[in-house]
Parts: sequence; C-alpha cells; structure tokens
Amino acid sequence: MTGAQLEALGPALATFLEGFRAHVRSAPTFEHLRTYSRGLLSDLPRKTAEPVALAAGTPVRTLQEFLRDHQWGHAALGHDVPKRIARVLLAESGADTGTVGLIDETRAVKKGTKTPGVGRQYLGCVGKVDNGIVTVHLGVTRGSYRALLDADLYLPADWSEDRSRCRSAGIPDDVVHRPKWRMALEQVDRARANGVHLDWLTFDSEYGKSPELLRGLDDRTQAFVGEVPSTFSCRVVARSGAQPVPGVKGQEARDVVRQAGAFRSQEWQILRLSRATAEDQVWRAKRVRVWASGAAGWSPGPYWLVWACSDQTGEEKFLVSNAPVGSTAEALVRVGFRRAAVEHVFRICKSELGFTHFEGRNYVALRRHLGLCVAMLGFVAEHTQQLRGEKSPGDRGAGVPGPGPTEPRVARAGPGDHDTGLGVGGHRVPPAPQSGRHRVQTTTRRSATNAQNTKNAKAETAGKIYS
Repeated sequence: MTGAQLEALGPALATFLEGFRAHVRSAPTFEHLRTYSRGLLSDLPRKTAEPVALAAGTPVRTLQEFLRDHQWGHAALGHDVPKRIARVLLAESGADTGTVGLIDETRAVKKGTKTPGVGRQYLGCVGKVDNGIVTVHLGVTRGSYRALLDADLYLPADWSEDRSRCRSAGIPDDVVHRPKWRMALEQVDRARANGVHLDWLTFDSEYGKSPELLRGLDDRTQAFVGEVPSTFSCRVVARSGAQPVPGVKGQEARDVVRQAGAFRSQEWQILRLSRATAEDQVWRAKRVRVWASGAAGWSPGPYWLVWACSDQTGEEKFLVSNAPVGSTAEALVRVGFRRAAVEHVFRICKSELGFTHFEGRNYVALRRHLGLCVAMLGFVAEHTQQLRGEKSPGDRGAGVPGPGPTEPRVARAGPGDHDTGLGVGGHRVPPAPQSGRHRVQTTTRRSATNAQNTKNAKAETAGKIYS
C-alpha cells in the first residue's frame, strides 16, 4: 500500500460522512457522528460510547446523549447507505451469479433485563439458549464485493406484550413482535425501494423452514435459492402441468431424495467449488421439481429441490429454489453457496466494527449504533474495492482481502502531542488506549493493506466457497 493511499484514507472517510450531513441538524451533533464513526473504525477493543469518547477526548455522557437524545435522521441514513451501495453494485462485475442477497441474523450475549429485546433465546454465538439479543440483516455480494444493507432488532413476543417495558426502553408503540421471516421480507422491500436489485436471494435453513417466506418471495417475483431443513415438507411433481392434490400430505425432503424415482434415475452432477485458503470442495448434486407444503397448504411453486452431498465430509444440504425450468443443479448450488461470501461481512462487523458491542438501555441508541456500523462497513467495502481496482488484473493480490503482512506505522503521538485522535491525512481517528507512543490503525487500513499485500487469491478466511 502506497503512502498516497494511506494519506487518502482520512479525506475519503470525511467525504463519505459528508454525504450524511443533511440528516444532522447541528454542527456539534455532526461532529459527534464523525467521532463515533471513527471510533468504530479504530482498533479499540470495545466499540461502545464510553471507550470511543475517552479515546477521542469527548465527555462520555455527551456521546451517549448523541446516540440516545440528539436530533438526527438515523432512519434517513439507513436509506442513504443502500442507495450508495446500489450505485457501487452497478459498477461491479457480477461473475456468473450476479447480485446475491443474504438474509441472516446475528446474536449477542447480554446480561440483565434492560437492553431492548433482551431475553433467553437460542444464541448461535455460544451454541445454546442464553440471555441475549438477536438482530436480523440483509447482506449483499456481487463479484468480490460484499456489504450489509440493513439491520433490525428482533423483538420477542414477551417484550411486545409488555408495552410499559417497551416504553421504558424507548421502543415506540408501533414497533411490535414480528416473525423473523416477515422482518426479512420487509428488508427486501426496503432494499428494492432504495434501488438495490437482487438477482438472487439466499438464506439458511432457519429461514428456509418458513413456507411464508417462500410465498412472500414468490409474491414479489424475487428469485431465490435457499437452504431448507431435511424435514422440509414437499412432494415431487408427477408430470409437467400437474397440480398438487388437496388433502395429500408431503414427505420430508430427506425421504423424497432417497425414495422418489425422479431422484434415483438421475445421474449425479459433479461440482468443484474453489475455496480461498484450502483445497477445492467436490459436491455431488441432483435436482427435481417439487411442490412445497405447509400449515397453510401447498405453496404456489413448483420449486426445485436440490440435493447436494459432499463425499469429503459426508455432509448433505437441501436447497429449494423458484428458478425457472431448465436451471441446472450446478447453477443453483453455486448461487446457494454464495451465502458464505456474505457471511464473511458478519464476522467483520462483529470482530472489527463492534457490531455486538452496544451496551445501553435505549432502543433508538441501539438502532443508531447498528446503522452506523452498517454505514462504516459500506465505507470499508467501497474503499477496498477501489484499491483492488487499482491493481492490474494479473496481480493475484487484487483478489479478496485477507490476512497479510503487518501494515506500516501510520502515525505516532509525539512527546508533546496531546491530540489523542491524530490519524491519517490530518484527520482524527481515536486510537486504542495505550500508554506512551501509540499506533493508530483502522479497519479500513487493515482491509486495504491486506488487499494490497496479499500475494494470491488464497487470502480469504478458511472455509469460504466462491463461485
């Protein structure tokens, strides 16, 4: 990474944030937005209001009030970020899968009973039922680009039924419990309204188990390839043009693929899926047309049911898609496995941007924290793509970002320098709390430097599958 590129990071962030100035009523509030955003990009071990404020030399209560009480349009910012991402997507090469959206969720352990939406629920981050919150998201990938478009807090039913508790947490009366599949559809609608076109949508089996989600995507004519549980209820389409028979129950997908003649008589299609940091994965796949059934009866359909098996691991996956007749098993599997590329951004958000670090008791503050995290990830993704584009096509380092050599020191505090946030380009970036001379790093510089210094395309997190 060149010195000029490092110097450009500070002004680039300032320019990025200027795009949101119209949503902030006062200059001091906008400066707090800049402070908090730079804190999210810093190397602070915790990205909450207190450590960000202390590192920036801002009173802690002031930054807490900025999140909770100040007048600024965080909802409007939530529309501007997807609109900006929509423009970036138009300039990206989509390879063979186009623009793929992902519905997924993030879970975080939280103590106590005051954090909005907190409660005992299954938390994948610890692999058990525990006290915590769940947020639902829509991510997107096209080519090597990936980012988040949306974030929303899941409100458990017991919270929704206790409006006094909701008001104490600042949750408006019109914010009520919605099933996660409904929240997912709402996020798809918002993305469309903000100009984001998704060639495909994918999701894991937790969302695929909801027939209502499939029907909702059909109603929106949104193409999807999503994973479903092995117990997914369906029945093979007997012949072209045939309709499901009312009153006839479906079978579980794991039984259909082993018993249906349409599967037994079909040859396996062998697929080789490359991975960034490990040997290629080889999967066998078959697909057949099915009707899907649920509590409300048969879904519109018919759908493709894809059965994918890995001889290396013994793993099997079941995918369902509303792709048109003629779609190959290979095409459907490649789209469905793009989920791994988008899931990468969730790990970046949690490990580098403090996505789950929020500590507070106010709903508005939580929404604003999530929204700024999404915005900063958009900045990181956009700037990384720009640096990647500066490299020649033949340079393998222009591929995906990943672990690389330690970046050079960017700025040091001089013996008499009391500006705790001096960073690149003369712009203040809150550093980690360290004694004496300290090193200032940002998530953006890490991603950009990794993209520059990585010497081959095997620089992605282990286990990622790319088409």
